[in-house]
Amino acid sequence: MAATLSAPTTVLKNALTHYHAELSRALAELEHHRAAGEAFSPAFRLPEPSPALEEFFSASEIAVTELPRYRGRRLRLLDLMRNPATRTTKTLASLTIVARAVRHIAETGDRIMIVTPSSANKATALRDAVHRAIASGLVTADHLQITSVVPGASVGKLWSSPLSEDVSLRRRNPLAVHECAEPASVKDLATAFATDHAERLHRRYGVRVWYTLGLDNYRAADMVRAFAERDLLPADRSARTHVHSVSSAFGLLGHHLGHQIVTQDGRSASPQARYFLVQHLGTPDMVLSLRHGTHDRSNLPSYELDPATGLYRQDQDPHFPATTYDPDEHLDPTFYTRRPVTSTQMDPIIAAQGGGGIVVSLQECITRYGEVRALLSDADVALPADPRRLREWSLVMAVTGTLNAADRGLLPDNEDVLIHGSGSYSDQDYRPLPAGHRLRAADVGELAAHIEDAVHAADGR
Repeated sequence: MAATLSAPTTVLKNALTHYHAELSRALAELEHHRAAGEAFSPAFRLPEPSPALEEFFSASEIAVTELPRYRGRRLRLLDLMRNPATRTTKTLASLTIVARAVRHIAETGDRIMIVTPSSANKATALRDAVHRAIASGLVTADHLQITSVVPGASVGKLWSSPLSEDVSLRRRNPLAVHECAEPASVKDLATAFATDHAERLHRRYGVRVWYTLGLDNYRAADMVRAFAERDLLPADRSARTHVHSVSSAFGLLGHHLGHQIVTQDGRSASPQARYFLVQHLGTPDMVLSLRHGTHDRSNLPSYELDPATGLYRQDQDPHFPATTYDPDEHLDPTFYTRRPVTSTQMDPIIAAQGGGGIVVSLQECITRYGEVRALLSDADVALPADPRRLREWSLVMAVTGTLNAADRGLLPDNEDVLIHGSGSYSDQDYRPLPAGHRLRAADVGELAAHIEDAVHAADGR
């Protein structure tokens, strides 16, 4: 499965097929610990291997690339963005989620409607996975459907796809936009729908509503990061720093679980994982929690306008941007979670194992953009020459945060740094979803009406 293409990149083809047995054992452990009485979700079990499943999983490619050293640090990129239909790490989790749904449908005959709030990338990836399941023959379009709810601020990041371009699939799989002042309120809207309407849809139509936002749904797939690290990287250091642009750090929590599985029997000597979080000023909550034990934004440093440059500056805390165009900026709507509950899990892991965090600004990313683009030039990651064409900033944020942290002496003292490439795409990589292919959901009632219409479409009404 793993093959060296041309140094310094090593590619693992079809990672989810490669790790099917190992992932299945780990999923069984999650199933064993699942609390009784939870809302509906399929068991943590994958379908048995088959040519159709292998084709479905074929988008799960992972690569590791050696990057130029920086300030004595050995930098590598863990490339999780190799599915051209998404360009983000959400592919791994989405394929695993949909595979669980496929197995449940095959065993029970149930119909499943996945309902997910998203800042955009998760919706794109889950919709791609649903279409892949249908196209590969694992499931029919009438048995598996998806409804996605995204904030108005993210409409420019919505990808057109076969699930929206085909008229019948578009009606069966609505993508609803919620105009709201607080983007993360799409989670409240989707939660309210699941609470108020899921049981009614099951009684009336036999449709199971699966609200997929739970942490374990994502940790399950992100364990594969640790499996790939074990197989693609040498364990020649005692510790490795993992840098990741995060909103809630689901990816790193998945890696942490996978790392525990990899090392628990004592046969694998993976380096100790030190997690380093990168965020932006719009949602710096996890770094605030690391630094101050609370998400309270009053702990942000004070910025003052520099009349000579027009920039806002601070020198109180090197974990936050030294310069910014606007202290209240929102660099990328991908990162929209405020007060993430996962801080209570991530903080003690970093305290025990080492790590840290940094917040970057758009101005810092723009200032280092040419440097970052050159750094990634050998990694099969093509950043546009014009940063105004970039639509997903996760990778640029992560690399900028790494360089800033190295300059400021904030990285852990180990030499080995692995940057998790979780997302990067420009306006040249996708066709935006046309306005006519999305719906409006101002409230729970409107969202419920769209979902009921989608169920009727699957019924042939």
